[in-house]
Amino acid sequence: MAGNRQLCRRGSCGDGSLTCPSRAKLGGAGSPPALVTLLAFALCFGASAPAQTTGRTVRHHTVAVEDSSQPPELTQAEAAIEKKDYAAAEPLLKKVVAAAPGNYTAWFDLGFVYNALGNTEESIAAYRKSVDAKPDVFESNLNLGLMLVKAGQPEAEQFLRAATALKPTSQVEEGLARAWLSLAHLLEATKPDDALAAYRQSAALKPKDPEPHLAAGLLLEKGNHFADAEQEYKQVLAIDPQSADALTGLANIYMRGRRFTDAEATLRQLVALHPDDPGAHMQLGRMFAIAGQNDEAIAELQAALKIAPGDAGAQRDLADLYVNAGKYDLAEVLYRSLLAANPKDAVLHQGLGHAFLKQRKFPEAQQEFLAAVNLKPDLGSAYGDLAIAADENKNYELALKALDARARYLPEIPVSYFMRATAYDHLRDYKAAAENYHHFLEVANGQFPDQEWQARHRLIAIEPKK
Repeated sequence: MAGNRQLCRRGSCGDGSLTCPSRAKLGGAGSPPALVTLLAFALCFGASAPAQTTGRTVRHHTVAVEDSSQPPELTQAEAAIEKKDYAAAEPLLKKVVAAAPGNYTAWFDLGFVYNALGNTEESIAAYRKSVDAKPDVFESNLNLGLMLVKAGQPEAEQFLRAATALKPTSQVEEGLARAWLSLAHLLEATKPDDALAAYRQSAALKPKDPEPHLAAGLLLEKGNHFADAEQEYKQVLAIDPQSADALTGLANIYMRGRRFTDAEATLRQLVALHPDDPGAHMQLGRMFAIAGQNDEAIAELQAALKIAPGDAGAQRDLADLYVNAGKYDLAEVLYRSLLAANPKDAVLHQGLGHAFLKQRKFPEAQQEFLAAVNLKPDLGSAYGDLAIAADENKNYELALKALDARARYLPEIPVSYFMRATAYDHLRDYKAAAENYHHFLEVANGQFPDQEWQARHRLIAIEPKK
């Protein structure tokens, strides 16, 4: 089976310890992604397909034996093939087909040898000769179809379908299951319904093989058929209770359906079964983060990074979690490390700015937010953060510029009006200050009683008396 898939990731929403109301919301919809926004993830992992072992060509001795008087060179060639001495087999088989162009067995063996030697075009040509000589041989049709898949040729479907209608010379159910599975893999991109039907045919032939169910689950998941995908993954687990891919698939389905209790239970099972799998710890950590269990989330991400210390995605998530959990010094260290490797990442600069902001290192925060907007001028939330830092640094002109820039990308909110009003107030531009205090009061709706009181009293002080 394929390696474990990972859930999509996230970003961080910063706040400031200022007197203006709920400044944590100033970033608005464009805030750098936070772990708690994982609900909107879609499936960025792209659903890894199960390992397609069907791509190997098959070889059965009994394919060729119709006549006990087969040429001695063919007997010698097949003995060499058994020893994997393909270089010795090739000239012997060429001699046979030169003398008997209709010997489908020799052509079949030659196709097998060419494939083993990495000669795809020659292998396809030889298998074609074998099928032309005797069209009703399962192995010849299957191998030709697989080689055409390998070469990216559309004829592959024709021969794989032909194989599903023929009888293997041995291990009948296993051979047919493999043919249906190979056909299903081929059809996924262009004929998903036919692919699902083929997976089900394969599963019916080999009911204890988890691969068809897993592949069908992944295909259904990609098509947003989550209830059907869930049933396929559960069938995988009935066959293989330790399938990491099936557990991961179920976890993703539960997350998308906001079935967080089921998701957490599934991820706990995944971690218990695969304690050395960093992906399992990452996913459980992200689940805890969504639930607001920061300490548990941090522990899981730390465990993941002990196993895979270079995983930048887990490092970003952990840095964001440190901010959410109030561990600002640890967040600062991690963001600095990430930035050393990615100095032009605007979101990382914004994250480091948040860590500085929460530690009241306002000059450093301002510098990081400036770096973020210089690298990504449309990062609207970073302008809101910059306004907060500039305001704390008493750089009211910069705060106003940042608020105006934010307004180009994000809607105005009560906080932005209040900050703009106080900045103008400090600059003694009382007309502009009064205008923004009024805007703030119009939209505050009693949500910010302290600031509303302050705005009314400042209006009494700065507006001309009638």
